[in-house]
Amino acid sequence: MFSGIVEGIAVVTAIEKDRSNVNLTLSCPFGHELEPSQSLAHNGVCLTVTHVEGDKYTTTAMKETLDRSNLGDLQVGDKVNVERSMPVGGRLDGHIVQGHVDITAVCTAVENAEGSFTYTFSYQLDKEMASHGYFTVDKGSVTVNGVSLTVCSPTDDSFQVNIIPYTYEHTNFHTIVKGTKVNIEFDILGKFIARLQHFNG
Repeated sequence: MFSGIVEGIAVVTAIEKDRSNVNLTLSCPFGHELEPSQSLAHNGVCLTVTHVEGDKYTTTAMKETLDRSNLGDLQVGDKVNVERSMPVGGRLDGHIVQGHVDITAVCTAVENAEGSFTYTFSYQLDKEMASHGYFTVDKGSVTVNGVSLTVCSPTDDSFQVNIIPYTYEHTNFHTIVKGTKVNIEFDILGKFIARLQHFNG
């Protein structure tokens, strides 16, 4: 369980294919504090730490993860948003994030909003998925590359988010430009409500 409050930026230092899996080695500010078997969100994807050496650690992404997220597009030197799992009794500064990416979206616009930034993201509309809660609502929560954000101006297949300078500088949002693919996790509460409505007819 995560909150969508990014702790730091990890840099990819090595990529190794292992059949259909990919082993990613990254360096991050708190890498030396990690332990094997620990859960860590990478651009919003929950992965297990398998090896730690100094400030570097290794984790494995399987084919399903690579197909459903932007982790399969990573190159050495790329920046990844990372967050350790939320401790019991910790503050929920963002919203409930599972680390299970639903889809990817593409940035279609970045606007400088006089000090902050407005990003527009679009994704492929799937009416079946939407009926199960995979959509955004105005002022609702959404996770973009592991960052908990508030939705603005949603449509059937797009939404906007506003990014303050701190978030821009301390996450990989400063690397997102028009055409960049990002990971999206829709709000779990919306999925539960949609499921209840389905059972209640």
